[in-house]
Amino acid sequence: MSDSKIFITAEVAQAHDGSLGILHSYIDAVASTGADAIKFQMHIADAESSLAEPFRVAFSYEDKTRYDYWKRMEFSAEQWIAIKQHCEEVGLEFLVSPFSVAAVRLLEQLGVNRYKIASGEVRNYLMLEHIARSGKDIWISTGMSNYEEIGELLSFLDGRGASDNRVLFQCTTAYPTPAEQLGLNVLTELADRFKLPVGLSDHSGSIVPSLAAATLGARYLECHVVYDKSMFGPDAKASLTVQEFSGMVSAVRFVERAMSNPVDKDNTQGFDELRKMFGKSLATSVPLEVGDTLTLDMLESKKPADMGIPAESFRDVIGKRVKRELAVNEFINWGDLD
Repeated sequence: MSDSKIFITAEVAQAHDGSLGILHSYIDAVASTGADAIKFQMHIADAESSLAEPFRVAFSYEDKTRYDYWKRMEFSAEQWIAIKQHCEEVGLEFLVSPFSVAAVRLLEQLGVNRYKIASGEVRNYLMLEHIARSGKDIWISTGMSNYEEIGELLSFLDGRGASDNRVLFQCTTAYPTPAEQLGLNVLTELADRFKLPVGLSDHSGSIVPSLAAATLGARYLECHVVYDKSMFGPDAKASLTVQEFSGMVSAVRFVERAMSNPVDKDNTQGFDELRKMFGKSLATSVPLEVGDTLTLDMLESKKPADMGIPAESFRDVIGKRVKRELAVNEFINWGDLD
């Protein structure tokens, strides 16, 4: 990506609820938002799960176990090929978070550009070994990791010839994430500690954290998207609607333009007419006779700024005598005073 552009990803995750048709509809919907990429999760139940895995959120009325849920979220290799092709046709980068070695192998067959590591996979060194060997760029969510664990992961990748093109994402594993747990301070801390580009993977269900992150140096933003926050699934309430996501993208681009165009506050060129229009000249607040001595209470300031004595010079006229009669609200000129 260009260093001047924040890379924005819409995370579909399991919002498709196992429906291939709904998944493809999300691709078209996300393409209309201005996002750079769309991200999915590749779950292969037999490889990553077991009947012993508990539900993170007891949301399912049709899946008896977490394993059953992952099984229902699966797509075949042929279906993933078509998904990737659809993304590319509408100008979206196809991103996927793997959750097993089997998923990495399939993604290598698909020819992905990079890998996004989910927060829960940061200690899955077996899977990470395969990702490192791919030589692909690696983006890492750090939601459940402390700085020592992040450092250990980076060292692990260094020792296995992994790509140096890495991004660290501040991420809070709470759905939805309250403001108190966002950890926006971590963005600069990650950048300072590890000298890597940083991003925010947000689960707040609000556009605000992404806008704040854009001003704090985040070069990558990721948010879950859903058609409606009352939809079935574990992430719906922590997601942005497609409309909200589109608004977030527009707002981030607005912030980008502002941040990339610093204003010289000492340069007032171009404001001459406005300064004249909004500026003030001294006027009378009471009628004055010849010989009256001006006091503070006799003065008013009136637009525009070029009608006589500037309002900022009021101290210079106090105590001076009037040489001619002046009506109330009449502008005062230097020639009117002794």
